[in-house]
Amino acid sequence: MVASDTVITLKGSVEIVSEFFFTAINSILYQRGIYQPETFKRESKYGLTVLTTTDQGLLTYLSSVMSQMSSWLTDNDVQRLVVVVSGIDSGETLERWQFNVSVEDDKKAVVVGTDENVSSNIVKEQGKKGKKTVKEVHDEIQAIIRQITASVTFLPLLNEPCSFDLLIYTNKTAVVPKKWEDSDPRYIMNSQEVKLRSFTTSFHQVDSMVTYKEADEWEL
Repeated sequence: MVASDTVITLKGSVEIVSEFFFTAINSILYQRGIYQPETFKRESKYGLTVLTTTDQGLLTYLSSVMSQMSSWLTDNDVQRLVVVVSGIDSGETLERWQFNVSVEDDKKAVVVGTDENVSSNIVKEQGKKGKKTVKEVHDEIQAIIRQITASVTFLPLLNEPCSFDLLIYTNKTAVVPKKWEDSDPRYIMNSQEVKLRSFTTSFHQVDSMVTYKEADEWEL
C-alpha cells in the first residue's frame, strides 16, 4: 500500500482515479437503491466507511471496466465517465452522474520578466507537478464521496425499479475493444444539475456533477 505522504506519479494517479471511479459507482448504486443493500459490505477508505458490492457478476463487470479505464487514463484518452440511471419500466433516463477528466498541463507557466528569468520561471512552475501527496488527494475525494452519500437529501425518489449503464467518453484516437459498443448520450430533457466537488492528483483533475429529472416531470 502506498504511504499517505508519498508524492504521486503518473501510474499512482491512474490508480487513484480508477479507484475513485470504482468507489463512486458503488456508492451511487447503494445510495440510489439500484442493488439491494444486503449485497454491499462496509470498508474503510479515504477516512470514511464506504460500501462495496459483493455481487460477483457486478464485481466482474466493474473490474473489467476499470481495467480498460486504467489503460485509457495512462494514454490520456479519457474525457469523462457517466453513470446513467434509468427506469426499467419507463425506459427513461432519470439521473446522469458525470465525472469529467482533464489532464493537468505542466506547461501552463506564465513567464514574465527579462530573458534571464525565463529559464528559472519555467523550472519553478513545472516543478509543481507531481508534488501533491496521496493524503491530500484522499481528503478531496472524501468530500465527493460525502456528497454522493448526501445526495438522497436532494434527489427525487426513484419510484420504479432502475438499472444503470456506464458511458465512457474517449478521444477519437483511443483503441476501443470490439466488445464495447457506441451509445447515445442518454441526456435528460428539462433536467436539474448539481455540481459536486472536484479533485486533482497533479496529473489528472476530475470534476463531478449529477443531473436528474425532477419528480413532477416523471410519468409514472
